[in-house]
Amino acid sequence: MAVIVDIRGVDVAFGERLVLKQVTLPVEQGASVGIIGPNGGGKTTLLRLIVDLQRPVRGTVTVAGMTPACAVKRGDIVGYLPQGWARTIDFPITVQQMIMLGLAGKTGLLRRYTREDRRFVDELIDIMGLRDLANRPVGMVSGGQWQRALIARALAPRPRILLLDEPTTGIDRTGQQEFIKFLLDLKERLNLTLMLVSHDLRAVTALCDRIACLNVTLHYHDNAERLTADEIYQRYACDLEAASLTSASAGQVGAPAGN
Repeated sequence: MAVIVDIRGVDVAFGERLVLKQVTLPVEQGASVGIIGPNGGGKTTLLRLIVDLQRPVRGTVTVAGMTPACAVKRGDIVGYLPQGWARTIDFPITVQQMIMLGLAGKTGLLRRYTREDRRFVDELIDIMGLRDLANRPVGMVSGGQWQRALIARALAPRPRILLLDEPTTGIDRTGQQEFIKFLLDLKERLNLTLMLVSHDLRAVTALCDRIACLNVTLHYHDNAERLTADEIYQRYACDLEAASLTSASAGQVGAPAGN
């Protein structure tokens, strides 16, 4: 399988402090890679490299065979959902209009959307289960519905890669299980390469076939299903939030959520 994201020997520094050190991570097309690690370990920085929001001081990053800047300029290579995208309750925009804004990177702000673009956004609204909410103001939807709308926005230009930074934050446990099932189905339907940052080991092992544990340096494990939270800590000194450790450390957590 071809490598679609290739990170090689990357160092990233904030001032004199290295936040990523000699990180190498090839991601094959169609793979699902979960990135876990402590706060401040560099997880968000790694995603930001891929969408050209951060530059390395050493090493190389290629996305679909091009530089991150070129991939972002194309508009249809990478979809990105950053952590904690704030919702303005009184902002006068509907769910459908917010999703359509995701096309701006592909078409430009001043160009009209094509009929095919509009058709695909309409299809996304159905896939996301947002049809009944399409004309509702964004301030009047639940946390889980908001996350689905944001993912639809990231997918509107039909990217090949989807980057998600803590996508289950703010969703309760029952909602998280439904959200995980939804993402698994979405990945298959749209043939996506998925990179997921999360503190929730249960979500990562349910969604991803590979785990990368990042704490400035990278520890990579191909088989997510046979790892427990205790093993991750003991092998890699890579801690998770207490809630995730409590739920996972009683046994293996590779089974899909809800089983």
